Amino acid sequence: MSDEFRVLSSDVLLHSHVFDVERRVIQHGDLTFERDIATHRGAVAILVINAEGEIGLLRQWRATFDCFSWEVPAGICDVENETPLDAARRELEEEMGCTARTWTLLGRFAVSPGWTTQVMTLYEARNLNFTRRTPIGPEELASSVHWLNTAQIKDVVYGDELVDSTLTMAMNRVFGTLFDPS
Repeated sequence: MSDEFRVLSSDVLLHSHVFDVERRVIQHGDLTFERDIATHRGAVAILVINAEGEIGLLRQWRATFDCFSWEVPAGICDVENETPLDAARRELEEEMGCTARTWTLLGRFAVSPGWTTQVMTLYEARNLNFTRRTPIGPEELASSVHWLNTAQIKDVVYGDELVDSTLTMAMNRVFGTLFDPS
């Protein structure tokens, strides 16, 4: 069978402020099939490290799971003509109440390529200046900021509470195999 796939049509089934859902009709050789895809503008996440080497995390309630989750600061690229780095700068100040003088791109990755087009751009932020948090929305307003060392984060990652996968990706990009269970 050929490696050639072709999208024959796409219809928007749902439009929301965060994502759309499209039903795509795809052809592969003689086979035609449908896939529902959540299309997304993209997002950014930041591993923020203070002068003491502590990592800034948010503990935020998520409606998706009806529980709190440990997360690095992150957000949607939802401002017209804003670069991912500018979005990361905005999200860092909103959620953590700080700005950073040093930014390092840690990479880009597909969040869940089987059903969404969302791509996460991941940064490391250091050399911080503390300002004021300006959280937006009920979940962010109720979130709490925590500065943890790597041992404490390892306990969080291997603990019982929900952990966002971006946190583990960021920690492994910066600290390598520190988070292997051995």
